Amino acid sequence: MKLETYKQLDATDLAELIKSKEIKPSEIVNASFQQLEKVNPLLNAVVHERKAKALKEAEKIQLNQGPFAGVPLLLKNISQHVKGEPLTSGSKLLQQSISKHDSNLVGKMREAGFLFIGHTNTPEFGLKNISEPELYGPSRNPWNTEHSPGGSSGGSAAAIAAGVVPLAGASDGGGSIRIPASFTGLFGLKPTRGRTPVGPGTGRQWQGASIDFVLSKTVRDSAAMLDLLQIVQPEAAFHTPLFEGRYQQAITESFSSPLRIAFTTESPVGTPVSDEAKEAVRKTVKWLEEQGHFVEEKANDVDGIELIRNYYLMNSGEIASLATQLEKATGRTLKPEDVEIETWLLNEAGKSVTAAEYAASLAAWDEAAALMADFHRTYDFYITPATAYAAPKVGELTHTQESQAQLREDIQRMDKSGQQELIYDMFLPSLTYTPFTQLANLTGQPAMSVPLHQTFDGLPIGVQVMASKGKEDMLLKLAYMLEQDELWKGMKGNPYFV
Repeated sequence: MKLETYKQLDATDLAELIKSKEIKPSEIVNASFQQLEKVNPLLNAVVHERKAKALKEAEKIQLNQGPFAGVPLLLKNISQHVKGEPLTSGSKLLQQSISKHDSNLVGKMREAGFLFIGHTNTPEFGLKNISEPELYGPSRNPWNTEHSPGGSSGGSAAAIAAGVVPLAGASDGGGSIRIPASFTGLFGLKPTRGRTPVGPGTGRQWQGASIDFVLSKTVRDSAAMLDLLQIVQPEAAFHTPLFEGRYQQAITESFSSPLRIAFTTESPVGTPVSDEAKEAVRKTVKWLEEQGHFVEEKANDVDGIELIRNYYLMNSGEIASLATQLEKATGRTLKPEDVEIETWLLNEAGKSVTAAEYAASLAAWDEAAALMADFHRTYDFYITPATAYAAPKVGELTHTQESQAQLREDIQRMDKSGQQELIYDMFLPSLTYTPFTQLANLTGQPAMSVPLHQTFDGLPIGVQVMASKGKEDMLLKLAYMLEQDELWKGMKGNPYFV
């Protein structure tokens, strides 16, 4: 297979070519590695590859093994375990960690016939909206390598945007699918809480804020993956009723009546929003009005600042719990040099969080979910920028050694209120880029980023659309309609992908 042909095809295309025996799985896997070897020295998207194993598996795979038999797939280097392969979560502490089993999500992907070719770069423990771990170094954006592809699924986004694979494993605990989708011109859907597999051994991820899925080039690939991955899992803490139809069919259907849509371009935490992000939303709103839908500018009633404070409190508690597990596994107390500054500060702050405070924080999530459920009784969709700006430059949001030392010193002399304030201030530069995505994580709603705008500097920036829980079919349907329009088709400039 010619490399230029390979880069233009999505996973559905590749699966059809394999089924019709027009091409062998080994040829497709070879094309994937050919592109990876070409771009990865610059992009640093993939941190572990399994070329020899993948090619051996490609020779043995049966074409009736699943709907994507023989299609290459990259996985994210956190939570997406492949038995016998390293999974480090971007952490120096886990450099020697080898997975003892497939994760449930990976098991479903294996059943579908995918061939796993490696794992992609991610920030330590998925805590940031950029992918610049100390362990592996920064991933870079194929649209402009001076810029980040985002995070925490940044390596996956960079690999797809560079034509290495048509889709890749990702996860989203605060925007980690939608943010890199916005920054790299991809389609990124965060499903409803409880829609896709977790574990084994993990019934909830970040108390339900985080969910595993994929990033993709095309809407139909994401629809196909949701058909494959949706599940009612007995050991999971959260469930959502199965969609009774097929998402792949639903995307081709028209809306039965005009939609009611709310939108805002105002940051929920009062931070600035770029003119480019606002223009992306205005273009989308205008297009929807031209399609006959009712559109109204209206913000939701959730206190965005309080929501983010509760989000960071949860992060603090979760990282403190993780640190305890790591200390037990290593048999020693963690030192500041063992982990990155974000992990260290969250751990220190988390030690002071009481059970009562943690429970109250989770209750606030439920209050936000109730407000948004009421909001969606009036509005089918809620539209915002996916990100407030296009991608930051590599290194822009990474703390200097001097600032890290100061932060470590500061947190030791603060009470728990001051520690939480320090956490908020530490993440504020990053939050300024991405203030819109966390709401859907804490309420459990589905949300997507669609690539509908390109900045004056040639960088993509996405538009976020949220819907009621369980309404991924409506989001996918809208995305598929937009995909046929020049708003989406007009995205140009990626030297690897076009």
